Amino acid sequence: MLQLSVMSTLSVQPGKPLPAGATLEHDGVNFTLFTRNGTKVFLDIFQNPDDASPYFTYEFDPQINKTGDLWHAKIVGLKAGALYLYRVDGPFLPEEGHRFNKKQYLFDPYAKALTNVSIFKNLPPNYVTPVDVMDIEFSSIRSAAGFPKCIVIDDAFDWQGDKPLNYKLQNCVIYETHLRGFTKSKTAKVKNPGTFEALTEKIDYLKDLGITSVELLPIHEFDAYENTNVNPKDGKRLKNYWGYSTIAFMAPKASYAASTKIGGQVEEFKTMVREMHKAGIEIILDIVFNHTAEGNEHGITLNFRGLDNSIYYILCSDQKQYYTNYSGCGNTFNCNHPVVREYILNCLKYWVIDMHVDGFRFDLGSILGRDNKGNLMPNPPVLEWIAEDPVLRNTKIIAEAWDAGGAYQVGCFPGGRWAEWNDRFRDDIRRFWRGDDYLATAAATRVSGSSDLYSYSGRKPFHSINFITSHDGFTMNDLVCYNGKHNDENGENNHDGSDNNSSYNYGFEGPSMNEAIESVRTRQVKNIMLTLILSQGTPMLLAGDEFRRTQNGNNNAYCQDSEISWVDWSLLKKNAEVYRFVKMAIALRKAHPALRRPEFFTGQDISLNNLSDISWFDEEGNTPDWEKLNHFLAFRLSGSQQEIVSDKDDNDFFLMMNSSVKDVTVQLPLPSEGKKWLRCVDTSVASPGDFLDEGKEELLEEQKIYILPARSFAILLSR
Repeated sequence: MLQLSVMSTLSVQPGKPLPAGATLEHDGVNFTLFTRNGTKVFLDIFQNPDDASPYFTYEFDPQINKTGDLWHAKIVGLKAGALYLYRVDGPFLPEEGHRFNKKQYLFDPYAKALTNVSIFKNLPPNYVTPVDVMDIEFSSIRSAAGFPKCIVIDDAFDWQGDKPLNYKLQNCVIYETHLRGFTKSKTAKVKNPGTFEALTEKIDYLKDLGITSVELLPIHEFDAYENTNVNPKDGKRLKNYWGYSTIAFMAPKASYAASTKIGGQVEEFKTMVREMHKAGIEIILDIVFNHTAEGNEHGITLNFRGLDNSIYYILCSDQKQYYTNYSGCGNTFNCNHPVVREYILNCLKYWVIDMHVDGFRFDLGSILGRDNKGNLMPNPPVLEWIAEDPVLRNTKIIAEAWDAGGAYQVGCFPGGRWAEWNDRFRDDIRRFWRGDDYLATAAATRVSGSSDLYSYSGRKPFHSINFITSHDGFTMNDLVCYNGKHNDENGENNHDGSDNNSSYNYGFEGPSMNEAIESVRTRQVKNIMLTLILSQGTPMLLAGDEFRRTQNGNNNAYCQDSEISWVDWSLLKKNAEVYRFVKMAIALRKAHPALRRPEFFTGQDISLNNLSDISWFDEEGNTPDWEKLNHFLAFRLSGSQQEIVSDKDDNDFFLMMNSSVKDVTVQLPLPSEGKKWLRCVDTSVASPGDFLDEGKEELLEEQKIYILPARSFAILLSR
């Protein structure tokens, strides 16, 4: 914390326009802030996090403290841990897009940390949400007591030689999790639940499972108390749990740190990344550049609105007092304005250079492709900049290729380097294993890499981020336990969340004591997980799915900072059979390049070994009639080194999927000359026989047929 006895210990120098933000120097701190339409800038320095007013204020002199649109000053005598906010004066003309208010405290967009205070929980008693275009806070200065302060950070850290791992996507297995929810439950048995530190305590678990890359839901500062809904079951206030409402894009969330030291969240985050990297595990951040927590014209001013509203947001062209809403959250970030574009790039480079993260998943990524009028652009500058920036060149960039404004760009997201969440994979595979009619052809396209979506644009199978479940929707367990959503505790009368879940409960809604029902549910979890992990593309698992984590049928747990959303680690023991199966499926994928090819299938015999790189079959051993193929899918993968682009041959594989309620007698193709078929997986067999250890696969006595039971998945390999 800043320790200064009197204001006289501080002095002011002109400062430098770059770098942006608060930069610690040997004798003070250089502050730089952008505002083009603002006319005055005030820097307020605070002694303590809960102070209502500053102990030192400096008004920038535009003659000596301004270069272009950058306002800058160096405060000599200030040290790391100093607390600060800005205020900016200028025109208050909402109809022209300007909402300046010199009495409103503002965050620095480049703040690297904030104090752990809630804005929305501590709004003044007399605060009223605006009901028109006028800013109700304009008339009086707001107390800073309930307002987080920006923290000056010392970037020094002992990385011990660490740098981002940047694995090739084709070799990755991504694991999506909520930082807090992963370890918040008492069942996690960690020292400081729900923190960056606690995640490092689970490194051995992640290594054992075989995960290469952890994708964290937003860890940038957001305000959990933004949600004012109440749980009708217990009367408690709900929260913004997921965090898709950023207030500081360069600041790791203070409440996610075990450390209570001012700015300690930065060091703790870096330590987490360093230790994960030592274990060979990447960190990918979910980042939300599509909107901010300031909301629409009725929202609260926090930073961008008060710094230069008309630049940072896409406003309605004919009525600039209103905000476009392609995010579904009240406003839309003006991502392709040159100033905003540079800000986004600077944020990303900070997380890569200073924080050593390995990649980003861009929430509602299609918004980054809209121009200042909201139109989708054929070649959006910000997407091109991200893809081509030299610093980010090896960094993973993953798009959620749609937005709330109607854009849907899966398979055609601009730029050849972008990977995408493939919701077509999710939907087709869910429906195939549910037993929907005539989904086998669609499932074949998905398991072979979704070439229909990605090949024409020059991208590869690994650009498809395959997933069945994510934070948004049912967990894997709930996908096979519920026919409909059960969001009654969200305070929205079960109207929230999608009704299109492609789920099935197999005879009873929710947990069942019926062994037959639970048996088919477990088998279906195995079937779906095996399909996800062994399909061409990059698999993404949802945390806890590997041992059947449940949210009790809630498919929109964005507001549930509770046992509903937290990972229940007691299920790891209860469902050890499923965990073992998923772990072995991951190991099989990682051990065999034939199961994670860098190129799309051609259907040709590239290696001249009389086997096509992929061959499709119906249950009678013939080439399928794709218009009639129903509930059954089988294909053979050649393991020739030329076809799998490897330095040596792999095994050939024969994969069979039966989503019907009847057993199927499958005519097997002949194995390669001098080899035999061995069974390594059959989900109809009781554990541990469902997945056999490497080297202990079962030699088939009958090499011509295989009885594939109802709702099961079997894999043979040749040796």
